[in-house]
Formats: sequence, structure tokens, C-alpha cells
Amino acid sequence: MPEIAKTMKQLLTAALLVAATMTTLAQRQETTLSDDWQFSRDRQAWQTVQVPHDWAISGPFDKKWDMQTVAIVQNGEKEATEKTGRSGALPWIGEGHYKRTFSVPSGFKGHAELLFDGAMAEPTVSVNGLRAGYWAYGYNSFRVDVTPFIKEGENELSVDLQNLEESSRWYPGAGLYRPVTLILTPSKTYIDDWSLFVRPADEKKVKEGERVAMKANFNIVNPTERISYEVKVTDADGNQLFPEEKNTLEFANGKIGFMFPVKDARLWSPESPTLYNMTISLYDGQQKIDEKQLRFGIRTISVSKKGGFQLNGVSRKLKGVCLHHDLGPLGAAVNKAALIRQVKILKEMGCDAIRTAHNMPSQMQMDVCDSLGMMVMAESFDMWIYPKCKNGYARFFRKWADRDIENLVRAHRNHPSIVMWSIGNEIPEQGSAEGRQIAMHLQDLCHQLDPTRPVTQGMDRAENALSSGFAQVMDVPGFNYRVHKYDKNLSQLWQGFLLGSETASTVSSRGVYKFPVTPTSHSYHDDGQCSSYDVEWCSWSNLPDDDWAWQDDYDWVIGEFVWTGFDYLGEPTPYDNYWPSRSSYFGICDLAGLPKDRYWLYRSHWQMQQHTIHLLPHWTWPGREGEVTPVYCYTDYPEAELFVNGKSQGRIMKQASDGPVTGQTAYKQSNRLDRYRLRWNDVKYEPGELRVVVYDGQGLPAGEQTVRTAGKPAKLKLDVWTQSSTASPINPINPINPINPILHADGQDLAFVTVSLVDRRGTLIPEAADQLSFQVSGAGTFRAACNGDATSLEPFTEPAMRLFSGQLVVVVQAGQQAGNLTLTVSDRERGLKQKVTIPVKN
Repeated sequence: MPEIAKTMKQLLTAALLVAATMTTLAQRQETTLSDDWQFSRDRQAWQTVQVPHDWAISGPFDKKWDMQTVAIVQNGEKEATEKTGRSGALPWIGEGHYKRTFSVPSGFKGHAELLFDGAMAEPTVSVNGLRAGYWAYGYNSFRVDVTPFIKEGENELSVDLQNLEESSRWYPGAGLYRPVTLILTPSKTYIDDWSLFVRPADEKKVKEGERVAMKANFNIVNPTERISYEVKVTDADGNQLFPEEKNTLEFANGKIGFMFPVKDARLWSPESPTLYNMTISLYDGQQKIDEKQLRFGIRTISVSKKGGFQLNGVSRKLKGVCLHHDLGPLGAAVNKAALIRQVKILKEMGCDAIRTAHNMPSQMQMDVCDSLGMMVMAESFDMWIYPKCKNGYARFFRKWADRDIENLVRAHRNHPSIVMWSIGNEIPEQGSAEGRQIAMHLQDLCHQLDPTRPVTQGMDRAENALSSGFAQVMDVPGFNYRVHKYDKNLSQLWQGFLLGSETASTVSSRGVYKFPVTPTSHSYHDDGQCSSYDVEWCSWSNLPDDDWAWQDDYDWVIGEFVWTGFDYLGEPTPYDNYWPSRSSYFGICDLAGLPKDRYWLYRSHWQMQQHTIHLLPHWTWPGREGEVTPVYCYTDYPEAELFVNGKSQGRIMKQASDGPVTGQTAYKQSNRLDRYRLRWNDVKYEPGELRVVVYDGQGLPAGEQTVRTAGKPAKLKLDVWTQSSTASPINPINPINPINPILHADGQDLAFVTVSLVDRRGTLIPEAADQLSFQVSGAGTFRAACNGDATSLEPFTEPAMRLFSGQLVVVVQAGQQAGNLTLTVSDRERGLKQKVTIPVKN
């Protein structure tokens, strides 16, 4: 009996293997190669890592890494100085090597390719010791046909990368920081994934709730007369829109175009991000040999003098932010949960658009923007021929630019979230005839690949760009900063409109307030921080209030992209020469994703669905008793009254300004900050209670907020956010309080735990800098921690960190088995400990 059982087991195992092989050979197989990678910096010592992977994010921070002695022309500098933290002060320079194996089924005779969504930088791909491919630009997606190099059974894949010093103006990350996918099709006749393009047949006839005619194109590689295809389209609820039927190839040239109807069409928008699903099946006779699935949305875009920017025929101002690609303490390693958190935080603020500054986005980021409803300006380059940094993309531009634009557009053109392409940022050639020709060429290339979207770029030398005709050739002329030149710019633009492609660059540090409160473009303090009163900007930039005045008063300003939505690693302006300082101050949210006060200022102007009431600063100032401590209220209401311990400080209204800023001297106008803020500038501090009552347009009380002086530290407060949480990452009044947060047991999902030191009533201890430690047990691991302090040299990936302004964020990662993950946070100095348990489910 034991022998019979053993034989039966062997036969069953063999049958299953045969069945699995036959199944694999019969259909497309897409495998994300995430686990079991080996990584080395020197090909001697190897460690097992998970991809996406950023080899530099663990540090250590050190001013020696990529220390640049340069003059930053974009900042108006004329003399070279030491820039210690310009590219993040992390060890991303040098070589990195990855290897792993992958399996090819027995008898495989089809097509095999590797899809890289990005690899930093200059990746050389080899299969079984033979060079299979190379791509120069670390930010772009690229495909490698590995069919000639594979064999049945185990195959070895290796990827070699190199990052040169002075090749970036910010932290670029390092390694296989985006997904790598192996695609196997059972036949050498297959669908070219990037050839598939779905869009409305006639954009003028696209209306919500009506029948919309759609058209689609795709190419079949190596077609024969036996090949036919079948199309299935379903709505978000899984309802099939029309019957399936096989279509034969008329001329067997492999280029397919077809029309299909969508009845009762639901259009994609940030407010209603409806998506449809398309499945294309390819047959050789009766046998299915390939199948490609695609999500798409139905929407239209137009930009004109009459209508400005229009989505689905409706004019709207773009309320956008610029984002660099790093994810704070995760580095450049892309992660879906982190991207969802970012987008949800921005949408809660009222933001409806992202500019992927200054590089190609990831597919994962665009998928998230599609599903959550976030418009995107997909950018490409930070430089063309003239190098902004010694070893930047200028080394590759002449040879690679067209290929990079082609990959960008073909890989991303089915994302409804993308509403325009950007071909460059602050390009030095903008004042030359050659630059004008390059701009025309790149824009035409975008149009050839995608005639449905306009093309833009960010220009920072308005006079040069206008005198050369550089600005006039663009579909959408985008100008970075210098709003006082907007009216003069417009007078030279035939387009009749312009976009604030990069705005504000206001600087602040979360929870830090400087006295006296002085609006200034020369922010510099001994502690390397910037004031959260939101009155400090840079020599070339301005405050949010200045941008809004232009956008609100003139229809021809079609919107803005604020620099930036989140702080990012590198470019620590205004502390480029200060050490330690290794990340930016521009963010509306800090590097940990925690909102600064400026978040609520933007929310008060952008968020139309919910009201905003936000008081600043905190009200715990031992030693400032009797001193002038101005109080600001950020709210969408027009009027408010402030009370200190029940005593009125006055009832005030927002004031009409003297008009938009029209010259540098206008930055000093007395009521510049009173159009969008309520300010009590003469309040004297006394401990106790700060309370504001807001009034609506009829003068009736509409809401209030109270801020109290903190008592003695009493406990650690842990607030959990996961992508499954029913609450948004930011609650407008109360702390984060998600309902039933869970993690998915996929080895990638993340939870973000905000840790706050509070008194017995729950009031934040606003200047706490306690050293905390973290321990994770159960069904997950510690991933990172971040406190948002740009001057901190504590490594993100060690389970210990100091609070900054009373808070920090711990990131924990789910394992691949169901169970419970428990995070324990300890403050040994005060004897405080707090735990939170998060279910991990399959």
C-alpha cells in the first residue's frame, strides 16, 4: 500500500506538472520578478533583496556623497559654492549589480520579453551571460526582447547599473527601484502591448450619459492568415457592453483598427474616475495564443483662449502640485500603498493634478491616479543638450531623446489621468533658435504618437523664451514662477492663456515658528529650519497668495502646479550650503507625509466639498508670556473672531488685495496676505486656550476650533493608516482615525503609523524631540521611520528615531502569511510604551 500510494503521488505530481506546462504554453504569462534577487555593490558580497529596491536609502547620510561645488543657475547664483546635500547626501553613486533566476517552460517556442519600469541608472541587462539590452535613462520604461537568449528550464538574469557623480540635481535613488516583469507568450505571434491605443472617435461628441463611439488600434507581431482576434469590453460593474465575435485579419499586415460603442457613457474625471476594461484575445485557428487586458477611461481634453483648460467640455483651473519620485523614507523604491496614501492626502486637500517633476512616471503611479481620480502632467526631461549638472541627461539627449519620448507616450497613453505631456523643465536652450526647433520636434513627436493630448513644458526665462519663439510654439505655454511677469508674457502669446507650470516654492518646517513674523525671500536661521507661518520664500519665487490672485482675477491663467506637494530628498534650499541639511523644505507636507500648516492654507482655497478651519501656531510657548505671538486662521470662511482665554482679540474679515503682484516691489504691499488668510498680528501669548469662531457670508456663526496649551507628556498616541482604511489619511478636524485598517499578505503592503507624544487630554507636545524605538512582531516587519526633519542624520531603516515637533511616522510592511502584525513604540526616557495590532489577511 505505501508503494502504491507513493506511485500514485508521483503520477499525480507528474500530471500536475504536465498540466501546468500545457496551461503556461497555452496562454500569456506575466510574472512580476519581485523576490529572490541577489544584490551586490562589488560582485563579491551578495545579499537577498526584494524589488523594487533602492540600495542607497539605508544610508548613512554623509556630506561626502556627491558633494557638488557648483553655482545653481536656476537659483540666480553666479559663484560656485559647496552644495553638501543637493542630491540627498546618501550613497547612490557607483555601481550596483542584481541577479536572479527565472524559469521557462519545457517545450517553449514563443516570445519572451522583460519589461523594466525604470532602473537607476544606465541598466545593462544580460540573460545567461549574454548582453540582451541596455537603456540610458534611469527614469524610463523599456522592454528587452530576450527570446534569443533564453532556454528551457532555469535562466539567469543579471542587471548591472551605474550612477555617476553630479548626474542629478536631487536624490535619484539607485537600483531596480521599479518593477521588473517577465512576459511569456506561447507563440511568436503576439500582441504588441504598447501599440494598443483606445480613445474617443470624435471628441466633440463625447457627453456624459450618452452613446460614445470609441476607436482602438493595436499591432500583431508576426501575423499570419490564420490569425483572428476577439474584443470584450466591460464596465466597472462587469457588464459586457457588446457581444463578442471573432474578427479575421483582412490583409494580414498585423495593424488592427476597430470601433466600438459605449452606451450611457460614464466619463472619467477627478470627481468620478470611472474606468472600463478591455480584453483582446488572439487566436490561431481555434487556439487562443495571446490575451491582453487594459483599463481605460473616457474623457476629453482641450485648451483654448476661450475656454481655458477644459476636461469633458467643462472649464476648470488646474489645482496641481509637483512631485519628485522618491517616497520619503522608502527612497525611490516604488510602492502602491505609499502612492495611494500620497494621492489621498492630496485629494483631501482639494488637489486635482500632479506634475511628475522632472521625469517619466511609473506605471504604478499612473494606475493609482487613474483609479483614484488625479490628473497628471507627465514630464520627461530636466535638460536637453546643455548640462545643468556635469553628468546629467545631456550626455544622452541627442541619441536617446526621441526613443525616450516614444517609450513615455506609448507606455502611458491609455491612462485617462494623463492630461498633458511635458517635454522639459527650465531648459537652458529656451532662448535659442536651436531650442525652438527641438521643442517643435519633441512636441510633434508627442502629437504623432498621441494626437489627443496637448504638450507643455516649464519655462523659467520668460523674456528669452518669448523673444526666441520658444514659448509660442507650445500647445500650453508653461511658466515657472515670476508671476509679476504674467501680463507681459500674455501680451506676446498667440495662445491667449498660460499655465503656472511651477509655482510658489514657499519654504517651511512642520511645527517650527520664527519670531518676529517677517515675510522674507531670504529665509535663513541658525537651526536650519524655516518658519511654518508660511511667510518665507526664495529669491525667484513667491507665496501661495500671489499665485491665487492671478488665477482668481484672470481667466487666462489656467491653473498651477505648486512646488511641491511633499518634501523630497535633496535640494535643501534655502540651506544648500548648510550641513546637516539633506532634504527639501518646499513641501506642503513634510518628508514623512505629515501636513504642514501650509496644507490647510491650500485646503482652504482648493477644497470645495468640505470646510476648513485651522489655527496656527500651537499654543505652548513657555518663556514667551506677554510677547507678541501672531495667530493665523486658514479657512474658507470670510470672517472670524479670535479669543485668548475667552477674551476677544477682534473680529476680522478677509481683505481685497490691491490686485495681483505686478512687480517685485508689490511683494511688499501691506494687504498681500489678507485676501486668503485671517491674521491677528498683535496677540500676546498667555497659556491656556486659543479659540476661533468663523462666520459665513451672512455673518452667522459657522464653526470653531480650539487650540490648548499642552500639559506634561503623558502618553504616546498611535494612528494607523492602510490603503484599506475607510477614513482618509487626513481628517480635517480630528486626528487620523481609520476604521478597521488591515494589511494584505502580499509582502508589499504598508501601514503608516503616526506617532505623537501628547498630554493626558490628547494635546500634542509640540516641541518634543524624544528618542523612540520600534519593535515589530508577528506577520510583518519594520520598514522605515521618518520625522520630517530636514537636518536629521538618523537612518530611515533603523528602528529608532527622535520625534520632530512632537511627531514621526513609522512604516511597517506585511509579510506573505496571514496573521497579526504588532508594532510596539517605546519612549524609554519617559517610561512610555504603546502598542497597535494590525490584521494581515490573504
